Amino acid sequence: LGEPEIKEKRDWDISSSERLDLLKDFVKFGLEHWGSDQQGVNYTRRFLLEWLSFLFRYVPVGMLEVLEPAPQMNQRPPRNMCGRNDLETLMLSRKCSDWIKISEMLLGKVPDGFEFSPKHKANAY
Repeated sequence: LGEPEIKEKRDWDISSSERLDLLKDFVKFGLEHWGSDQQGVNYTRRFLLEWLSFLFRYVPVGMLEVLEPAPQMNQRPPRNMCGRNDLETLMLSRKCSDWIKISEMLLGKVPDGFEFSPKHKANAY
């Protein structure tokens, strides 16, 4: 990932389904490492949600081209940005509840009373 694009000096406009495949791999590796019992699923979900709290800031290259004015590297994405499909819009969301929905797509329903708040303030800018 990434290396051919750098060598060829081209951009990779990754689709939401390709991003979901990366998340599926992350979950697979998490379950292999911590186990597929409830505790392993909980650890995997926690780390996935922490990662998603960083990933929501990623804006695909194809969407950057249509934003006016073109954003700079150090600028945050627009607040109400809509993706090119529902999954991409979900992945662009700043809401913890949407990150939990993504985790449920990959790991099943969260336990009753489950809450998540990121350990860091990366989503605060």
